[in-house]
Amino acid sequence: MFAVLKTGGKQYRVQAGDLLRVERIAAQAGETVQFNDILMIGGDTPVIGTPTIDGAGVQAEVVDQIKADKVIHFVKRRRKHSSQRTKGHRQKLTLVRVTDILASGADASGVKAAIGTGSVSGFAIEAAAPAKAEKPAKAAKAAKAPKGDAADAPAIEGTKPANLLTEARDGQPDDLKKISGVGPKLEGLLHTNGVFHFDQIAAWTPSEIAYMDDQLSFKGRIERDGWIDQAKQFAAEKE
Repeated sequence: MFAVLKTGGKQYRVQAGDLLRVERIAAQAGETVQFNDILMIGGDTPVIGTPTIDGAGVQAEVVDQIKADKVIHFVKRRRKHSSQRTKGHRQKLTLVRVTDILASGADASGVKAAIGTGSVSGFAIEAAAPAKAEKPAKAAKAAKAPKGDAADAPAIEGTKPANLLTEARDGQPDDLKKISGVGPKLEGLLHTNGVFHFDQIAAWTPSEIAYMDDQLSFKGRIERDGWIDQAKQFAAEKE
């Protein structure tokens, strides 16, 4: 005689003496458990359940609590790099040996029912691990006071330089390309903005530098490349 039972969302055809691996059930090794969801009893007079057979059951001895092999996934992406990884999950299983098949009277046998861990509607589901308590938010660290020049300078409002010109004096502009970082294109842009001579650049104040930074679209370049000091040097050489 054989039986078809359901546990953990799967169906198994079993007979006495079979060794079976099923989804983890709540039982210890050596205990006897009973599967009560029997779909069919086979033999000389087969019985088919609707969907299960009332009073039928399969008893089994728990041999051990085991884990399935680690699953390896290979992911192939078309026209992209393939990736292979070892999935860090091993399904929890229970190893049982079928001892008896009961066509009737199982409901009065008194044997512990085989219930999956986290069983819901006959499907064995791994019980969810309790959520870890959220760690209290760490106290915000006190901001360290900036030291000397390391302090972030407040934003400076740009002011249009007062010494801009419409054309070079005597029609002879200085060679602004002598300033580090100034090429022909940037020199032309300076001319467009009314800057033709070294002494103009040498006289700029911080707010005027901020204004010219915006006009030239090179934020911080004037101070970073030391235009003011270079312009003062070149202007002094002309005198």
